[in-house]
Amino acid sequence: MKLQKGQTLELDIQKMAYGGRGIARLNGFVIFVRGTVPGDKILARIFKKKKDYAEATLLEILDASPDRIKAECLYAGYCGGCQWQHVRYEKQLTLKREHVKEPLEHIAGLKNVVVRPLIPSENIFGYRNKMEFSFSDRRWYLPDELPFEKKDENFALGLHVPGTYHKVIDMEACLLQQQTGNDILRAVAQYVKNSNVPVYGLKSHEGYWRYLTIRHSEAFDHWMVNLVTSKNDASTLHPLAEHLCRKFPRIKTVVNNINGRKASIAVGEKEKVLTGDGFINDKIGPFSFRVSANSFFQTNTSAALKLYEQVLRYADPKGKEQVLDLYSGTGTIPIFLSDRVRSVTGIEISESATADAKRNALVNNVHNCRFVCGDIREKLGTVGFKPDIMIIDPPRAGMHKDVLAETMGINPRRIVYVSCNPATLARDLEIMAEAYELNEIQPVDMFPHTYHIESVAKLSRRKK
Repeated sequence: MKLQKGQTLELDIQKMAYGGRGIARLNGFVIFVRGTVPGDKILARIFKKKKDYAEATLLEILDASPDRIKAECLYAGYCGGCQWQHVRYEKQLTLKREHVKEPLEHIAGLKNVVVRPLIPSENIFGYRNKMEFSFSDRRWYLPDELPFEKKDENFALGLHVPGTYHKVIDMEACLLQQQTGNDILRAVAQYVKNSNVPVYGLKSHEGYWRYLTIRHSEAFDHWMVNLVTSKNDASTLHPLAEHLCRKFPRIKTVVNNINGRKASIAVGEKEKVLTGDGFINDKIGPFSFRVSANSFFQTNTSAALKLYEQVLRYADPKGKEQVLDLYSGTGTIPIFLSDRVRSVTGIEISESATADAKRNALVNNVHNCRFVCGDIREKLGTVGFKPDIMIIDPPRAGMHKDVLAETMGINPRRIVYVSCNPATLARDLEIMAEAYELNEIQPVDMFPHTYHIESVAKLSRRKK
């Protein structure tokens, strides 16, 4: 059968692609369908046809998979925050494990790698300690809403429709954050609507209100509100900050990031503290970390503890090791390892992250961690010691090929590789496997209801 755009087909969903879409095959031809579950029998319409694959829209579920459940969120299926709320959580864990295993064989050619069952998240809702919401002057309506009523059509505060920058759903709540966060979201929305100050247009680049970022300290139950605006206007912001602090006593600081650029980022060129100290504190295990508006901190605090415990387990220090941590960020992993090793040196290219790391070490009375700011390609050869253990936690793009080559030249006894991208993990492990034995991989679920997955790989230097 020759597929055509607009064609309606009955399909059996066989697998789940990394990215969250179901996969069907018709005469060997791959068709991707969003919102499906392996085991579904569906009716779908082709909306995109390429040489090697097609994409289709789900029209009707003819026979539901036993792993399909009813999503709890009103916006599930439309919002970009979750992709898998309609998938039973136990099945999510199985799918994520498959997403780690498959690239190892298909990209790296590594067979029979031990990939352990996922360590699950303690909470599958309300687990995020940071949420970033966008303002827009064009509300995107859900199919069951009535756009002809023109209700608040020039206002939206919420999350984006997947794959778009200008379509924003006006949201009452997000189930990934705790209830107080949703109460703050609604309070800000109501205040801004009544302020008569225009929200920012994502196409016109005019207007004032741009983003709302809400952060929560799980350890202390403190909240931070970051209002991102296009310009400085204290007379508009201070009353809102005071209103929020009166209404929500657990809000310990409200800050204003000012971003006058067209770039759609919730980070300002300037930052002003409206109330409080401009930061909150949180803990991972016994260690405390200062969290400011723009600093990096793992978004699932309890799962981060499990991740770092796994790093420590695979590092297996005996107390006298010198550790080198690449892409060390704000120093969370070095500090977490600090009382089990002789010393840790972290290398990080971001000046602000390195400053946070040094401050976090002081706060925790840690004196055997050293943080070097700069490009790893330039700094790796200047650390002045041969590490016993190397921790590598790169961005989604994985390791730069020059860094990987230099790492192989340093040849540490053990490497612990932390990855948020199974494909780049497999690519890098293929090269490492020439000199290192891949002992095993432990995935950790930090992001329930999404396809995202963190993995910790343990590598040991091969005996000559």
